[in-house]
Amino acid sequence: MTRSERKCPICSKPRAAEHTPFCSKRCRDRDLLQWLDGGYALPGPPGFPEVPQDD
Repeated sequence: MTRSERKCPICSKPRAAEHTPFCSKRCRDRDLLQWLDGGYALPGPPGFPEVPQDD
């Protein structure tokens, strides 16, 4: 698969150079929103250990 044949990871349309790796600003923004809403997560231990709360 060549670079020009790769598809947008959101909608599978052909990529646009100005929005790589996405096809449009809309798909780029949808991906950003997924990150901001916690829809994506990187594997690994939690960044901050849970602190027990006193009752």
